[in-house]
Amino acid sequence: MPGTPRLATVPRSVIMQPTTQCLPMDCTYCYLPLRKRKHLMPVHVAEAVARPVNAWGADDPAFEVVWHGGEPLAAGREHLAALMAPFHGVRHSVQTNAALVDDAWCAFLLEHDVHVGVSIDGPEGMNTHRRTLAGHPGFGVTMRGIARLRRHGIPFSAIAVVSDPNPDKAARLYTFFADLGVDTLGVNVEEQEGVNVGVKEIDPERAAEFPAALADAWRARPVIRLREIQRVLNFADAVIGGRPTTPHPAASPWDPLPTIGYDGGVVMLSPELAGFSDGRFGDFTTGNVLRDALDVLVAEAEERTPWITEFWRGVDACRATCPTFAFCGGAHPANRYFEHGGRMDGTTTRYCTTSKIALLEGVTRHVRENTC
Repeated sequence: MPGTPRLATVPRSVIMQPTTQCLPMDCTYCYLPLRKRKHLMPVHVAEAVARPVNAWGADDPAFEVVWHGGEPLAAGREHLAALMAPFHGVRHSVQTNAALVDDAWCAFLLEHDVHVGVSIDGPEGMNTHRRTLAGHPGFGVTMRGIARLRRHGIPFSAIAVVSDPNPDKAARLYTFFADLGVDTLGVNVEEQEGVNVGVKEIDPERAAEFPAALADAWRARPVIRLREIQRVLNFADAVIGGRPTTPHPAASPWDPLPTIGYDGGVVMLSPELAGFSDGRFGDFTTGNVLRDALDVLVAEAEERTPWITEFWRGVDACRATCPTFAFCGGAHPANRYFEHGGRMDGTTTRYCTTSKIALLEGVTRHVRENTC
C-alpha cells in the first residue's frame, strides 16, 4: 500500500538479453525496437549480474535465469556459453523461435540443462504474422527446429501469439500443441506495445468466447498444462480457500522481475520497456549493473525509478474501481504506457479487456456451462 515498499527486495528470476538481434524472424507484431541490430551482451555484464544472482539462487533452488531477446541463439553457442558460465546453482531457460536450432544447439541445451520455450503461433495457417527477414513464412524453419528438439528428446514449452482470438479456431490451436507434445502452452492475445501500434480492436464478447473454447478443448484432452487455464484455476482455488492470490500481481510485494539489457541497463517490472526512452522517464532503467550492484538496484528500485511511482497510482485507481482487480492486479506498465499516450497512471487497457477480464469471464463461463 502507499507509504510501504511494494516491490520485493529479492526477485524470483532475472531476464537476460544476450543480443538484441532476432534471426531470422521479423514478426509483424513484434514490439522490439532493436531487433534488426546485433548488439551483444559483454561477458562482464553477465559476471556483474551473476554475483547477486548466485546468492539468491543459493537460497532459492527454483531461481531462474531467463535468456530472452531478440533471439538468444543469435548470440552464438560460444558467446552464450561464456555468458552462462558465471552463474551457479540456478536454472536456465531460453525463449527461442527455434529457427537456428540444429544438432549442435541441441547438444548445447542438453549439456547446460536449459529449459526451452518455443515461440510459434499454432498450425501453419495461424502463423501468418511470423515471417522471416526475407519476407518468407517462418512456420517451416521453426518446425524444423522443433523436429530436432524432439529427435534429441528435449522437452519444450510454447508461447503462441493470437492476433484474432476466434473461438472457432481454439480447438485447432490446442490440438496442434497437444500433438506437438509441449509440456506447457501460453497463449498471448496480441498487445499494443513498443513499435507494434497497429493492433485491431477486438470485440470483448468474442475475446471471452476464445478462452472458453480453449477450456473446452483442454478439458476434453488435458494432456498439457495450459497456462491461462491454470491461472484462473489457481485464482479460484485461492479465493475459495480464503488464501491470498499470490503470486499473482494483485498481491504485494510484487516481484520486481529485473530485465538486464545487453548493455547492463536494468528495467524493472516490464521487459517490454527495455530499449525505449521517454522525455519524462529517460530510458526506463533503474540503473546499470556496471555501476551499481543488481541487489542494490532491486532494493532501491522504487526510489531510483520515477515512473514506478506513477504506475502505482494507476494500480491504486484500478484497485478502487475494477471488479476484476483481484485477478488482474492492475495491468502491466508497458500496456499502460503504450496505450495511454505515455502515462503510467491510466486504468483500463486493451490488454485488460482481451487478456485478463476476457480470460476470467471465459473460463468461468466454461465452468458454469459444464457443471450446471
